[in-house]
Amino acid sequence: MSAKNNDVYSMLEKLVSCKSITPYDDGCQSIISDFLKKFGFEINIIEKSGVSNLIATYGNKSPRLAFVGHTDVVPIGQIDKWNSPPFELHEDDGTLFGRGTSDMKGSIASMLIAIEELLKATKDINGSLMVILTSDEEGPAIHGIQSLVKEELKDIEIDFCLVGEPSCKENLGDTIKNGRRGSLSGSLEIRGVQGHIAYPQNARNPIHLLSPVLEKLINQEYDNGNEYFPATSFQVSNINSGAGASNIIPGILTMDFNFRYSTETDADSLKKSVISILDSEGVDYSVKWSHSGEPYLSRNSRLLDVCSKAVQKITNNNATISTDGGTSDGRFMAKICDDVIEFGLVNKSIHKINESTTLNNIVMLKDIYCQVLQDILTSK
Repeated sequence: MSAKNNDVYSMLEKLVSCKSITPYDDGCQSIISDFLKKFGFEINIIEKSGVSNLIATYGNKSPRLAFVGHTDVVPIGQIDKWNSPPFELHEDDGTLFGRGTSDMKGSIASMLIAIEELLKATKDINGSLMVILTSDEEGPAIHGIQSLVKEELKDIEIDFCLVGEPSCKENLGDTIKNGRRGSLSGSLEIRGVQGHIAYPQNARNPIHLLSPVLEKLINQEYDNGNEYFPATSFQVSNINSGAGASNIIPGILTMDFNFRYSTETDADSLKKSVISILDSEGVDYSVKWSHSGEPYLSRNSRLLDVCSKAVQKITNNNATISTDGGTSDGRFMAKICDDVIEFGLVNKSIHKINESTTLNNIVMLKDIYCQVLQDILTSK
């Protein structure tokens, strides 16, 4: 397959050329807006604290399908390690290199051309379309989809939401996500008494105080998961203590930890479990919490069924339905839409140097999206 004169490739080439390192959009959404205007979309670009958000709308009938994504990308890292300029789409024997090719400008390009093909075939669709994009997914995710859901989108009834995150693991079509785990982080400080290491009776070592606490935190059964989610996971990411000399018992220990949790529990219950364990050991402590996302799960999803059939038709793959991975903007859309799934390109190279996808995959993804749009919006 040649990239020359391929519409998806041409669109991806334009989007990759935008140096849209989060939260800077660098003109991506203007390119997308100009494209969608040609087909009669109403465009609303919303700037919030340096973040660009796009809400594009076609029609006002039910059912309403929204494609959700992000135009921002992560930093490029060491530019001398790239085999080609990261903000120039480069093809090498069908492989396409550039920052954002798989996460997620390739998905956006595929959706845009799928919309073009749909509306060239019939402008009288049996429903309506939205394209919702932000430049704040790879960053704090405060002024993007999360904010739109609370304000501009809160009174809009959205029946189906397709998030274009790179969901696949090895081959296009091997995985569709119908949910994600929640994420709760904590920063624990345990306060002991500093002293000379030769006189432990005059000190209280916070490292020793942590030991029984940590054992209980690791071995606690927070839930058993369910058919969609594994059991909630507790993991430590960082422990720090010490006074800078080998003959001093430190006075303070800090530990950062994270829960990836299922729909069988919630953030408040997890916090109470941690506090109960700390209190049971009688340590002097404080905890600062950071809750970056609740879990979501789409049950009895029509969109999942439609997407699965489209994947099987186009790729001959029977997709695995999964809830693994990190958080996504799906967690925010699930607050206003009961049917949210995530499907996009292969995620093996995302956030890496020499991020890539393939020409074949973006064309097949366009075909899958087009089939989904047809099945949802043209069936009577």
